[in-house]
Amino acid sequence: MKKRFLLLLCFLTLHTVFAQNNDPVIDNIVKEATENSQLQPLGHELMDLIGPRLVGTPQMKKAHDWAVAKYASWGIPARNEAYGEWRGWERGITHIDMIHPRVQSLRGTQLAWNPGTSKQGVTAEVIILPTVKDSLEFVRWLPNVKGKLVLIDMLEPTGRPDYNWEEFATEASFAKMKEEREQQTTAWRDNLKRMGYSSRTLPAALEAAGAAGIVTSNWSNGFGVNKIFSARTKKIPTVDLELEDYGMLYRLAQSGHTPKLNVVALSKELGVVPTFNTIAEIKGSEKPEEYIILSAHFDSWDGGTGATDNGTGTLIMMEAMRLLKKYYPNPKRTILAGHWGSEEQGLNGSRAFVEDHPEIVANVQAVFNQDNGTGRVVRLSGGGFLHAYDYLSSWLEPVPDRITDGIETTFPGTPARGGSDYASFQAAGAPAFSLSSLNWSYWNYTWHTNRDTYDKIIFDDVRDNVILTAILAYMASEDPDTTSREKSILPVSSRTGEQLEWPEPKSPNRRGGLDEGN
Repeated sequence: MKKRFLLLLCFLTLHTVFAQNNDPVIDNIVKEATENSQLQPLGHELMDLIGPRLVGTPQMKKAHDWAVAKYASWGIPARNEAYGEWRGWERGITHIDMIHPRVQSLRGTQLAWNPGTSKQGVTAEVIILPTVKDSLEFVRWLPNVKGKLVLIDMLEPTGRPDYNWEEFATEASFAKMKEEREQQTTAWRDNLKRMGYSSRTLPAALEAAGAAGIVTSNWSNGFGVNKIFSARTKKIPTVDLELEDYGMLYRLAQSGHTPKLNVVALSKELGVVPTFNTIAEIKGSEKPEEYIILSAHFDSWDGGTGATDNGTGTLIMMEAMRLLKKYYPNPKRTILAGHWGSEEQGLNGSRAFVEDHPEIVANVQAVFNQDNGTGRVVRLSGGGFLHAYDYLSSWLEPVPDRITDGIETTFPGTPARGGSDYASFQAAGAPAFSLSSLNWSYWNYTWHTNRDTYDKIIFDDVRDNVILTAILAYMASEDPDTTSREKSILPVSSRTGEQLEWPEPKSPNRRGGLDEGN
């Protein structure tokens, strides 16, 4: 009888402790995120319906307006804040067809902010760059580009990524390929130097010499995947081809079979357009002048639809705000969601917000930023704030173990000098933290590529990131203490041997693509 009584007493004690630790707000956040997630419909609307969000395009403005309307449907006030202007541009249909020595439609696209062609397009022969002994020899060769489409990237020796070679090739064959590729790459770079140009300056020289267009292939070291950025020509088309088609053209030109292309790129110039940040707000009830900011950049490059960079970060912050509004509608501190414009061109949206709202930045309790891909959060650094451990560890405590068990923390850490928008806040001394995620082959396959699309989203991981973010925001809001901004003494740089200094705030580019040099 005594043994049964002791067992019952232990059970009741444990039950009481559990009940004391049980928080209905957190329970409801976890339950709603798990059983009624809105991530997939949000992702479909943003990536499939609106599409990529290149700054200065109509799609970017549509995304801002969509976010404001979506927040309104959840009872959350939101607004678009203009912070500058950008070169307005809209991508149109791109057709790249080989018409000689045979007919084949090729896989590629026009690069961003590049003037369009007529409906008939540009038809021209393809040539490759020469091997020269010096810049004078290159100058003598330059007239050959007149009326031609010029291939300006190296012919890759293999279209198979290294992991594929490592799995199937013999050790000797893999080593031989890598050595030959390294020699070829070195020779290519040395030849560019002898020409007197870099990959950044060469397109303008070819344009000035009368080239009909530029053809690139910015391979991302994965099957069928290329990085897609902006053009460096002002009057002639620049298109990027996938490695497989680019290699075929290069070999045909190299062997004297003179391939000919028809390039149609129906983009439009739209003049000067405003650029925005979208800001959503759940007003604080006790300390409304103090802020938690859920941060994610809204813009993307437009080779794909910007799903993992940074569609998933955007979805996390929107869904977290939805949950907080539903189950924590009267937070102690004001909770903002910042969806920044033009992160990809230099953190411009967040830098503008920091510069334009010093009264908010001075009263930030915490910024939580998510950017780098669709995976579950696995790293959290204190960002160089000396006492970050004291508050971040307590805020993490009620997050489900299955989420926090996979997170590696580093305290006090060091501040970022770029990379994503939390750096803008850290530079201003505000406690800002990156929720860094498992990469899911992000760097090769989806970061700024033609394969960054909805199908690459891992919704189970994104859902867990929503739970993490919402609970962190809730705990930061409820914390009776204001977070310390005391900075740690930064370590000595292993590269320079000098002690690191805290980064300084930088001003944004508020006239993108409109001033000389942008």
